[in-house]
Amino acid sequence: MSSYEKFETRKRDPNPKSAALLVIDVQNHFYSMAQPVLPALNTTLDICRRASVPVFFTRHCHKSPADYGMLYEWWGDDLILDGTADSELVPDLDRRVDDPIILKNTYSAFRGTNLEEKLLEMGVKEVIVAGVMTNLCCETTAREAFVKGFRVFFSKDATATSSPELHEATLKNMAYGFAYLVDRSRLQKAFSKS
Repeated sequence: MSSYEKFETRKRDPNPKSAALLVIDVQNHFYSMAQPVLPALNTTLDICRRASVPVFFTRHCHKSPADYGMLYEWWGDDLILDGTADSELVPDLDRRVDDPIILKNTYSAFRGTNLEEKLLEMGVKEVIVAGVMTNLCCETTAREAFVKGFRVFFSKDATATSSPELHEATLKNMAYGFAYLVDRSRLQKAFSKS
């Protein structure tokens, strides 16, 4: 039994008619983390697209010291600067030209962006969270989505971070109080019923 399974007492499938997939920060800066889950992530993208689930990508980047905020205190010179190769989405990610990209400069994809408005305009009530880093931007985005009233589904196999321990800790937190856990197999089954 995985360490998070005892906390996974709630199970539910996303509804493709009211869901959106949020692909968080799969950028060159995080390539070494993202690379092992790219097959699962690209499969998740394909499953969602075939079910007509809208897809949003985020890019974490900073334009000037004015938008560094607390992240500079925490990460110093390891911030991702807009316009650099590190800030671009990884080339082997299955992104299409018309997929929107939300630019953000903190852990949450909702903070200081128009993501919430775009989702509400489209009638989205549920979000599926995938990407990197599991325990920072993915978890913070999922928590904020929950607080904003979205039903949250969190990918177990299409999220990644710097250590298995941190990944598992987030899955425990998500299952316990914020999100239904899913993987590509579960999404495939759920969406094939619809």
